[in-house]
Amino acid sequence: MTLHTDTFSTHLGPFSVALSPAGALVATAFGDQSALSERLPRGAVSNVLRYKPGCAEAVRTQVAEYFAGHRREFDLSLAAEGTAFQQKVWRALQAIPFGRTLSYGALAAKLRMPRAARAVGRANATNPLCLIVPCHRVIGADGSLTGFAFGEDLKQRLLEHEGSLAPRAV
Repeated sequence: MTLHTDTFSTHLGPFSVALSPAGALVATAFGDQSALSERLPRGAVSNVLRYKPGCAEAVRTQVAEYFAGHRREFDLSLAAEGTAFQQKVWRALQAIPFGRTLSYGALAAKLRMPRAARAVGRANATNPLCLIVPCHRVIGADGSLTGFAFGEDLKQRLLEHEGSLAPRAV
C-alpha cells in the first residue's frame, strides 16, 4: 500500500502526516518525514511513502484551526492500526475534552480496568496519531508531564495552548 505524506509548518515546528490511498490519516508526527516514518505501524516498511504536497489539506486546515484557537476536536477520517486494546484506549483519548487532563490511572479506571494503568500508558505511547488523538492530555498521577514521544517541552506547550496548564514564566 502506498501512503501519501505531507509536512507543513505549525508554530511548534513541522508537522508530518501519512494518509492511506483513501485519504484516511494513518500517522502523524511533530517533525519531518523521518520522524513520521518511526510512527508507522510494524510492517509498514513494505509500504511506499510518497511525498505528495497538498494531499492533507483537511488535516492542515484543522491543525491550523486548532492552533488558532478555533477548533477543539478534530473531524478527520482515521485509519491507525493497532490491537483491539490499543484502539479502545485511543478512542478513550479522543473523549478527553480540550483543556482537560487525566492521569494514566484515571484513564484506566474510565475504561473499567483500574489495574491496567501501565498497559493504558503503553497503548497511549503507541498512539500513531499525536495531536489528532490527544495523548498529550494524559499525565502522571502526580501531575508530571511524562510519556510524550516528542518531549515534555512540547507536551507542556500543547497543554498551555489548551489552557490545561498555566503558561510558563518567561
